[in-house]
Amino acid sequence: MGQEEEDTVGVEEVKEQEEEEIGTSSWNQRKQTQIVQLSEKLIHGDLESQIQAARDIRKLVRKSSSSSSPSSSSSVKTRSKLAAAGVIQPLVFMLVSPNMDAREASLLALLNLAVRNERNKVKIVTAGAIPPLVELLKFQNSSIRELATAAILTLSAAAPNKHTIVASGAAPLLVQVLSSGSVQGKVDAVTALHNLSTCPENSTAILDAKAVLPLINLLKECKKYSKFAEKTTALLEILSNSEEGRIAISNSDGGILTLVETVEDGSLVSTEHAVGALLSLCQSCRDKYRKLILNEGAIPGLLRLTVEGTAEARERAHTLLDLLRDSPQEKRLASSVLERIVYDIAARVDGADKAAETAKRLLQDMVQRSMEHSLSCIQQRAASCTPSDIPSS
Repeated sequence: MGQEEEDTVGVEEVKEQEEEEIGTSSWNQRKQTQIVQLSEKLIHGDLESQIQAARDIRKLVRKSSSSSSPSSSSSVKTRSKLAAAGVIQPLVFMLVSPNMDAREASLLALLNLAVRNERNKVKIVTAGAIPPLVELLKFQNSSIRELATAAILTLSAAAPNKHTIVASGAAPLLVQVLSSGSVQGKVDAVTALHNLSTCPENSTAILDAKAVLPLINLLKECKKYSKFAEKTTALLEILSNSEEGRIAISNSDGGILTLVETVEDGSLVSTEHAVGALLSLCQSCRDKYRKLILNEGAIPGLLRLTVEGTAEARERAHTLLDLLRDSPQEKRLASSVLERIVYDIAARVDGADKAAETAKRLLQDMVQRSMEHSLSCIQQRAASCTPSDIPSS
């Protein structure tokens, strides 16, 4: 290619870049004009104009979030510019309107403004959104109630908002959603409660024993290694720290069994919370809970957890195993002797350098064999039962 051709190509690239920049600038100017107009309608318009403006705000944010936007950061800028234009306060005022269309439109607009924008989350709560959202959680209209749940979830992700939300009395209403909401509503309610529980001063205040049964039922139905199970078991562990919560867990149909199953099949996080809840039960009253936990076949899962769990989960599993033995003191001695014997065997076979790794592998194999033996015994017992002996549920 000659010099003249290269110069021509260079000029064309510059022109294309300039045209793209002009197009982007023009598009941004149109959007800024639209934002100002929407703000004016919300602040000074009649009710119908406000409702339409709220709907247009949602559309504008969603459109900016699409891949067709000229700028990849367009949605972030749009949310910030809308907030700067003063749309949040009138949208919050609309949450208390007697007109249900106004409430729904403003709720959706606020949700879209809050997503992925920490500053807007705080501004919305500061503008007074929580009390009307709590009132919407009381509605029989399931659509409005679940939109309010989603809004509480989104706003609870910002640390400065958590105390205000807890103080508003939202938590008991979120617990009600756990029992009667849609699948998405229940997921949002669990996540919101989990967000609120992450502040140390809030964890024991937001939940009461009424949450145990719906949480146990949700844990039964979900995959034990899922993120949802991690949040659910975290809440159950918090509840296990109170006497009312422990009673509710043990009285729930399959409550202890569900925690044992989570110890066996859960992720690193959910197993840590599940064994923590079981340990809380056993430490509070060993005589009462030891047999209940043993009857659900907890030993194999706990043994495996002492090898494969997080450091905290391993320590909890060791402690719980101690409590589940006839004599905790004898168990501690037997456990240390067993580990020492396995380590000595490993050192003789593979040498001192590889002893720890070999010992771990041997212990894992012992745990696996123990679990297989336990499963075989359970299957034999089930096969020997008559149909009337097997529960129908």
